[in-house]
Amino acid sequence: MKLIRSIYVIATAGVALGFASCGASGDHPGYEYAPQMYNSVAYEPLTQIVNEEEGKWVSTREDEKGEFFNSNVNNPHRMNMREPVANTVPRTKDGLLPYRLKAFELEKAAELKNPIELNDEVLEDGRLLFLQYCKACHGINGEGDGLAGEVIGGVANLKGGAYVDLPEGHIFHVIMKGKGRMGAHGSQIPQERIWKIVHYVKQEIQKQ
Repeated sequence: MKLIRSIYVIATAGVALGFASCGASGDHPGYEYAPQMYNSVAYEPLTQIVNEEEGKWVSTREDEKGEFFNSNVNNPHRMNMREPVANTVPRTKDGLLPYRLKAFELEKAAELKNPIELNDEVLEDGRLLFLQYCKACHGINGEGDGLAGEVIGGVANLKGGAYVDLPEGHIFHVIMKGKGRMGAHGSQIPQERIWKIVHYVKQEIQKQ
């Protein structure tokens, strides 16, 4: 009887310890059961490891291949990333081509027309994007009185002077490529979003 009771106590303690080990706290992340559901096999874009035995000694893969095998069998060119079709040009989801004008080609950029159709949804998107990217310097109303603008100085008041008459393409180009104290934002904001900001500036800030 004592032996059976001892077995029950040990079993209960083991189960309790097992459940406790699953918990995460502080710097301890807990234990992972089925770790591949959390940590997928990494694929290097430009190279392949084609040896299926590579890392077999440490592998936990369900396909029984080595842990370091990372070849995309559908791409035989010893790289996992697919190369684009020759002579093709990438477009945005809205069908826009890459912006090719250089920073100094401002006059040519001024001839561009906004390709995004104006509607209430676009204006709302433009407002939110303006608050996200432009408010810090230009202020909520575009008057150059943002908190960052007060520090760096010389920020354009979009409601004043010649700024009111700037063409859409000019504003787009300055946001994209930068000018003077205005830094280039083309690497941060996609083209179609910049055009939405332009709509908001012209329609709501400058009331045109």
